[in-house]
Amino acid sequence: MTDRRVEKPITKARLNLLNLGSILLIIFMISVFALSIGLIVLLIKDGIKDVFRDYWQWVVAAIIYETVIFWLGIILVYITSTQLGLKMRILGIICGMMPIVNLVVLVFIITIATNEYSFEKAKLKLDLSRAKEQVCKTKYPLLMVHGVFFRDYKYFNYWGRVPEELIKNGATIYYGNHQSAASVENSSKELAARIREIVETTGCGKLNIIAHSKGGLDVKTAVAMQGVSDYVASITTINTPHLGCEFAEYLLTKAPDGLQEKVASAYNAALRKMGDKNPDFIAAVTDLTAVRCKQIWGALSTFDYGAHGVYTQSVGSCMKNATSGAFPLNMSYLFVGRFDGPNDGLVGEPSFRWGKNYTYIENKKNRGISHGDMIDLNRENISGFDVREFYVKLVSDLKARGL
Repeated sequence: MTDRRVEKPITKARLNLLNLGSILLIIFMISVFALSIGLIVLLIKDGIKDVFRDYWQWVVAAIIYETVIFWLGIILVYITSTQLGLKMRILGIICGMMPIVNLVVLVFIITIATNEYSFEKAKLKLDLSRAKEQVCKTKYPLLMVHGVFFRDYKYFNYWGRVPEELIKNGATIYYGNHQSAASVENSSKELAARIREIVETTGCGKLNIIAHSKGGLDVKTAVAMQGVSDYVASITTINTPHLGCEFAEYLLTKAPDGLQEKVASAYNAALRKMGDKNPDFIAAVTDLTAVRCKQIWGALSTFDYGAHGVYTQSVGSCMKNATSGAFPLNMSYLFVGRFDGPNDGLVGEPSFRWGKNYTYIENKKNRGISHGDMIDLNRENISGFDVREFYVKLVSDLKARGL
């Protein structure tokens, strides 16, 4: 049984409509240019009065033609594109009546749409070519564990398009289903119960766990301290602050108690309404500090995961500049850098490394890879880094290891 809490897949029909919309907009651009040149030539040759007297039917026909082509194309692109984004859609509407500017914005829209079509078409072709191989059909199912202040059940899909891609390639997936904010100790107890529930209910034997951010701290603590090591085949942590975050410590030290209490109270109240039984904002943040992570690490230092048959590995990534991440990570990047050095917008690079193997992702393109990019938070096709394919390769490696 697979928990199908996944994004709506991109279909071939949807891509064909996106491509049709792009083609219509390109035709619109070319024909507008050609008709404008023709009109200018006629105006120079015959004068404005004679042109509109002799060719007014053609002018009206051209306006109707261009209007139909444009609106059909833009509507198709707007309703089928996942990469266009709200900002570009709004920009297109605002600039629609501004001569010259509207054409510049339209070029950007066409570029985004055509790139999306090419990328997703290649992705569909790749998945089709390897469908029989089931490259992500691991011996043990996957348990995907979210990080702090987010959820993976009700109201939100934490992992973006990743689960659907893994499922298409044979994976069986479950989720942590734990609260959005709690201490590492309490989260580890929740996850230990969830691990036992899945294994004992399904009879799958063990689980391969992929955990992002604080989820990595929660999972390794659950395995080491809550007696579920026999139920776990592997742990892969993604951008987890194993050594903590110096900037989190700074914020807790400098922020007035009153402010902390107000923020915590507002967050906890909101998440209770969304289903969390006992969210604890302050406890969660405190366990992300360098001091607390050293204490947690010290308590776990004597536990040998390998000796208990648990394969361990870690992954980290970095942004290259403040512009290579979406809000709010574009704002926190420089601030975190002052305390933790090269970072993903939240966690410094030295804190990522843990386990038997470590993978550090540095995009060769100008676009860095943020903390949110590693879970496909913005559902963005990033030049130089395919997050969905990254997880396919990660899981197929687990399969190759017999896990």
